[in-house]
Amino acid sequence: MTEQGLKQRTKAFALRVIKLVNSLSRSETARVLGNQLLRSGTSVGANYRAACRARSTAEFISKLNVAEEEADESSYWMELITESGLMKQKRMISLMREAEELTAILAASIITASKHKSRSNSYKSQITNHKSKK
Repeated sequence: MTEQGLKQRTKAFALRVIKLVNSLSRSETARVLGNQLLRSGTSVGANYRAACRARSTAEFISKLNVAEEEADESSYWMELITESGLMKQKRMISLMREAEELTAILAASIITASKHKSRSNSYKSQITNHKSKK
């Protein structure tokens, strides 16, 4: 998936979360769980965009980690919303699946970026060791 594609996908996820939260009942429980879901669901895309603007590989990985955590947290809040009976799971299954897929995509991106960083650091240390032997 391209950077632009994932930006669009995380934004679409946030918009779907907003619609879902707006459709919840006005009970105190729905308000609290909805607010939690709203925060985490909209944060996925915001943190992914921040990762795309990272100044280093370490910063990129850090921001991706936050985005992954927020996607996973969104799954948790949706589970509570369905299991508490605030909304039928049938109505949320597609959005729950998307949260799981985004979590997996972000986790895979973190692994790839970490491997790249390790190779880069290894290469830098080889150059440094070679220069110090002269």
